[in-house]
Amino acid sequence: MKQQTFYSKVYRIVKKIPKGKVSTYKAIAELAGSPGAARAVGSAMKNNPDMNTIPCHRVVGSDGSMHGYSGGKGLITKVLMLKKEGVLFRGEKVILGKSEWRRN
Repeated sequence: MKQQTFYSKVYRIVKKIPKGKVSTYKAIAELAGSPGAARAVGSAMKNNPDMNTIPCHRVVGSDGSMHGYSGGKGLITKVLMLKKEGVLFRGEKVILGKSEWRRN
């Protein structure tokens, strides 16, 4: 069996984040087996091959802050999409205690 690439692991994990929830770049890196590779997760999100099935807008900073988004009008679009899905914010940051996805 062919070994999965890091990006494919990241995309598989991000596909599982349900509407109304978010995860962090750091948490995705850990779940993909590469703790400390949060920036590489960001690179994977930047190179997302299918924004319709890989909800990269649901990945945020470890403090709930918004980081890069190439769809629509960038971060404005990311925030609007998250709010429409029911993600809770305090100011410009996601309230992680309420909206963070915890993989079982």
